[in-house]
Amino acid sequence: QVQLVESGGGLVQAGGSLRLSCAASGRTFSSYAMGWFRQAPGKEREFVAAISWSGGSIYHADSVKGRFTISRDNAKNTVYLQMNSLKPEDTAVYYCAAKENSGSYYRITTYDYWGQGTQVTVSS
Repeated sequence: QVQLVESGGGLVQAGGSLRLSCAASGRTFSSYAMGWFRQAPGKEREFVAAISWSGGSIYHADSVKGRFTISRDNAKNTVYLQMNSLKPEDTAVYYCAAKENSGSYYRITTYDYWGQGTQVTVSS
């Protein structure tokens, strides 16, 4: 079992920045690939970014490339999502997730564990 707790969300003006953190506890954090997803009101949950267990492979959705950066610190059992140049359309609940299998980084059903989410609201 892995427990995931997100933090760092909040209200920010368009063009601003936030850094989300996801702290993991339980089984060995470095065994898991990690992902960030988001869900806006009335929309389906969508992929944002993912990182392999070592940090050697990183993936970002086209909608956030060049603005968001995923990273991890295995010594701190934490994965981060640095979000710059935020837009109102980035408003959503952001979730971190963990997977131990070799399935797609982009697919929601691949992930085994999920956090409760943190709200990000970007005002125009």
